[in-house]
Amino acid sequence: MEGASGGTALRHRPLITTRARALRKQMSEPEVILWTRLRGRGSGRPTFRRQHPIGSSIVDFYCPTARLVVEVDGSAHWADEQQGKDLRRDRWLESQGLTVIRLPASMVYRDIDGAMDWILSTAEALIARQSVAPRLAPSTIRSSADGPPPAAPRGR
Repeated sequence: MEGASGGTALRHRPLITTRARALRKQMSEPEVILWTRLRGRGSGRPTFRRQHPIGSSIVDFYCPTARLVVEVDGSAHWADEQQGKDLRRDRWLESQGLTVIRLPASMVYRDIDGAMDWILSTAEALIARQSVAPRLAPSTIRSSADGPPPAAPRGR
């Protein structure tokens, strides 16, 4: 299985895609509320996908440009056993180069604007960080077709 840069770890199988489609029709109320706000594509905002398959998991929301996963956690996620599963899943997603936000469902009900601010500011920060990653200037990139590197000057 390759990592995030290679790609196969993040690909999904047809069965998981079918399950994701079914989950899109059975979203929880907080997920529906959040999706009505996230799905807008205007004004230069990053785009999100809902109930998106990643590997063998289906995440609530995914922003591919930012490599951001957003999970809405209701009361089922409060149990110790479920928290352990969530932690293992988050670690796997992070090992694939993704960032995970866990948003309490109560926040969606109480403060949807605050939830949106948190999600969008995180996505924008991740996108900005990717765009300022160190890059080599084209003049410093060499290939084997360029021949051997120039000899270093010798001291006199």
